[in-house]
Amino acid sequence: MTRVAKATVLRLGGFILVLWAVATIVFLAMKAIPGDEVDAILGPGSNASDEAVALAIETHGLNKPLVIQYLIQLKSIFTLDWGISFSLDDPVIDVISEQLPATLTLAFAALGLAWVLALVMALISVFGRLPWRIISMIEVVSAALPHFALAIVLIVIFSTWLGVLPPVSTRDPISIVLPALTLALPTAGFLGQVMRESMMDAMESPFAVSARARGETTIGLFRRHLLRHAILPAISLAGWAFGSLMSGAVVVEEVFARQGIGKTLLSAVGVRDMPLVIGILMVIAAVYCFVTIVVDLVEAAVDPRVRKAA
Repeated sequence: MTRVAKATVLRLGGFILVLWAVATIVFLAMKAIPGDEVDAILGPGSNASDEAVALAIETHGLNKPLVIQYLIQLKSIFTLDWGISFSLDDPVIDVISEQLPATLTLAFAALGLAWVLALVMALISVFGRLPWRIISMIEVVSAALPHFALAIVLIVIFSTWLGVLPPVSTRDPISIVLPALTLALPTAGFLGQVMRESMMDAMESPFAVSARARGETTIGLFRRHLLRHAILPAISLAGWAFGSLMSGAVVVEEVFARQGIGKTLLSAVGVRDMPLVIGILMVIAAVYCFVTIVVDLVEAAVDPRVRKAA
């Protein structure tokens, strides 16, 4: 078996393992939440008859041992038979198909914005010791900001004080700016630190010293030599960053009243809608695995050292 084939098999094996782990953890967590599952199925305070309660228990296998329920759940997940949402009374696949595009759009917009901000901070930091220290402080602060607090601050500044951006999401494309910025700033702090450290190391290397000795400007040195060294470690972290943005969307979509898979997940957890919760988290895990694989391929295409190590 070739190295490429082995790498592909390992990636697929890791993909399946992640999905299994997510399904198992979510199943156990939902079972551990206090409350009656029948109420989640029929609706709290439904005053359903004994026959309706018995039918719900039989239909969803709640009268079976926990292990059997777990195996049935695994089978339904991996056969894509995710059932009907308890709370929305719609097929889980349809709910996810409707809500996922909005969240993916937000996550990709935030990732692109985070990259731009991180590159700008990396560029500013090469102009001397003082800019380096200022950018370093900004990166630490932005990386530590919680999404909900940052969202409130941005709403106050850009919506209440300046009145230039809407505080809630609408059909206007400009309404994605504040949610994307809320997600992007902490991620840009992490990416900026990695980019800057890699770039600072490159500035002390012989090729950078030689370029400066030949009269290369700071901008020219950054564009021709340092930018490549700044981008490579950020590419490696792109998969992690995208996963972080998808999880952060749960809070951001709720704060900005934006439709998406994150807001739907939060509502589903609140009413113990197990089919919808498991379906959403499985999709998020699958998207994360797919993006990670794409990042690995891009990194191998950009960096010859990764191709040789594969």
